[in-house]
Formats: sequence, structure tokens, C-alpha cells
Amino acid sequence: MNRFQRLFASRWGLVVIFVVFAGAYLGASGERLRQHSLYNHFVYLAEGWLKGRLDMPVPPPNENDWARVEVLHLKDGRTLKGMFGKTGPIDRFYPLRGPSLTIDNDQIASRSDIRYVSFPPFPAVLMLPGVAVAHLKFNDILFTALWAALNPVLLFLLLRRLRERGYSKRSVGDDLWLTVMFGVGSVYYFSSVIGQVWFTAHVVAVTCVIGYAWASLDAVHPVLAGLCVGLGYATRTPLGFMVPFFVLEAVRATGGWERLRKLRSEGLPPGLLSKLIRFAIPSGAILAVLLVHNYLRFDQFTEFGHKYLNIGWQDRMQRFGLFNYHFLSRNLTCALLLLPRILTQYPFIKVSEHGMSMLLTTPVLGYTAAPAERSPLARGLWLSILATALPALLYQNSGFLQFGYRFSLDYIVFLVILLAVGGRKFTWLFKALVIFGVALNLFGAITFDRFGGVFAYSDTFFPHGNN
Repeated sequence: MNRFQRLFASRWGLVVIFVVFAGAYLGASGERLRQHSLYNHFVYLAEGWLKGRLDMPVPPPNENDWARVEVLHLKDGRTLKGMFGKTGPIDRFYPLRGPSLTIDNDQIASRSDIRYVSFPPFPAVLMLPGVAVAHLKFNDILFTALWAALNPVLLFLLLRRLRERGYSKRSVGDDLWLTVMFGVGSVYYFSSVIGQVWFTAHVVAVTCVIGYAWASLDAVHPVLAGLCVGLGYATRTPLGFMVPFFVLEAVRATGGWERLRKLRSEGLPPGLLSKLIRFAIPSGAILAVLLVHNYLRFDQFTEFGHKYLNIGWQDRMQRFGLFNYHFLSRNLTCALLLLPRILTQYPFIKVSEHGMSMLLTTPVLGYTAAPAERSPLARGLWLSILATALPALLYQNSGFLQFGYRFSLDYIVFLVILLAVGGRKFTWLFKALVIFGVALNLFGAITFDRFGGVFAYSDTFFPHGNN
């Protein structure tokens, strides 16, 4: 083992990785670090908890993605909570529970509203100690950048574990190339440097995915895997669907599908059933807490609040719902085909506010489709990718505003694992594509949401209204 390998086999190597990526994220954050972002929703959620409240302790600082429940005190003595529809009759009121009602203005004695943070709450849990000290001044940008620097360290440890367990033949250098590709050669880079509720959630969610993948290998740690799924769901809802990888690993670790077919008449193998139960307990417990949290705020276990977002495309959500086949073609375009505009004069390049194809921001992801070796992990990884990607592809929003397709962060760790176990040699072309991705995403980290939007353009193929 040479000096380079010894360094990254030690704790000092992990410290080096953290410091390098922390420098990359803090450097790209720049002047943003002077104060919190404009959209620090998790800070308001944590502050409300500290004050013993589930709603917001103060009015929101802006009107970007805060849930609003209208409270009507009627002249007949009734009090209704819900919202007026954005489509159909203007006097149609949709209560938290039950059928819609027609409410005329002359029936209303007074009205007010209650404001909530509807985003899944786990990042707010992590912020609680800092918010207890700094309250609403807590710097979510600094928190996000420093937390983001942990994930390349954890990913490198995951890649090393793949080698230890015989699934990867990658060298330390190869694993560092993959770590660099993820950390600064993908949309993870721009998502790590601006704070804001959407991007902070992505950064924390990646931690949950890495922990889940590490624990799911050979289904060795089912409780930890289940915990990471639950916490992932409590951070980014699509992560609740990444269970296929653990399930298939549990089947493989207890004898595989052939043994399972032979024992079909006798029930599940004892080892498999035990792993599945230990996996389900922590994830189910977290789900139960989230359902109660929903009910206490919106009188429904399954309503987490996005239905009540006070946003410009509420009419689209009421017409098609949060998830609909209607949105699939445009989301697929954002994920795989959307390209920037190349100009002959300054600023020379403009990026759609809906982002760019993940195959452009991280072109080496294309290698996942052509592995040199067939890995026993591949089926579970691909099923988890598809299951996790589908909710975002059917979602009423493309990820707007973004530099690249940020929803790919829900499953990019699985794609990195596929690159690690695929066996294809990292040639000069592969490394050149990684460097291209680093350069492009450095541009995104520096320019996104800066310079008055000169590097962005509005794309009407995914309009904000009810289309």
C-alpha cells in the first residue's frame, strides 16, 4: 500500500475529503454566507416547535411555498378551515375534511388564516440545536454547505465498503474520481451552496440514501436501513419508495429467488422474515409520527400540506392533482433532454429556469447503461432508481427553479454505485467527462440565482398556470 492509499485508508484522508469539499461549497456560497436565505422554511418550522406550536410562530417573510389554511367564522356560528378553489366557482370552499361547500361573502362574519411549513420535517429536527440559539437568524446556508461536505466523505466510505465486500474492484483513485464526480461534478454542487428549503432537503436526503445503501448491502443492517428509509421519507417524500434495494438484498442474502420458490409452500425463510420485520419497524414508526403530525395540522393523516401551498400554480394542482400522467412528458424532457441556449454574444450561455438534462450536467451517468460486468446489486439498484424517480416524473413541478435536474439527487447515489460495480475501466474519456461536469457545475454553483438572472431564461414548455 503506497502513501496515497494509506492516507485515504485513514481518518486523516476522510478529514482531507471533508475540508476540500467544505472549501468548494463555502467558496461558491461566497457572500451568501453573511445571512440566512430568503426561503429558510425549516428554521421557521423548528422555531415553531420550540414555542410549542405546529403552525408558524410569525407570518412568513415572503409568499414562496408556504402553506396557507383559511379560517372562516360564519354568521351561523360555524368555523371552517380549508381553502377557496382557484378553479371553478369563486365561492367554492374546500374544507380540511368533507365535501366542498358554497360560501357567499355575506355568510362570513370574519376570516383569518393559519400558516404552515408543509415540507417534510427531518431537516428542521437537525436544525433544532442551532435554532434554539440563533432563532430565526439561524444561517441555513452555512448549515447546508457544511452538512453537504459530509456526504462526499460518506460516499467515499460506501464505495470502499463495496470493495471490501467484493462488489467493486475500484482502486482508491477510482473511488475518489467518483466522489469528485458526485460532489462537484453533478447538480449536488449548486444545491449545496445556496441554502433554501428545497436544496437543504436534497442535501440531507442524500445522507439518508448513502446510509440506506450502506446498511442494505447483503441486508446486514436492516434496522439502520429501515431507519434511513424513514428519515429519507421525512426529508424527501420520494425516498419512501427506495425500498426495492433492501428487499432484493434480503432475498439474495437468505438464499435467493430459487430458494424462495422452493419454500413457497412453507412460507418465507425465517432469516428473510426477520430482516424484513426489523427493516419495517423503524421506518413504520417514523411514518406513524409523520401521519400524526399531518393529522394535527390538516385533520387528515395523508395530507402533509402541499395542497394548501399559496403559489401561482395552485389552479394547476387543483385541476390535475399533485401527481398526474399529464406532467410526465415535460418532466422527462427536463430530466433527459433539456439543453442550454448557446449565444454568439454575452452572456454566451443561458440555462432554462427548468434546468438542464442530467446527462449534460453529469455526462458519465451514461456509463451506467453499459456496464462491463453484471453485478448482483444491479437489479435492486435499478428498481430503486425507477421507484424513486417516478413520483418526481409525475409531479406537477419540474423542480423549477434549478440549474440542473435537482430531483435526480433522490437517486444519484444509486447511479454512482452502478458506476462503481459496473467494471468498466475509467479511461481518459471517462475522466475528461468528469472534468467537464466539474467545470459546468462550478459555473452553475457560481451563477445560479445570481447576477440578476442574466444566465437564465424562462421556458414556457412547462407553464406556471393550469396547463
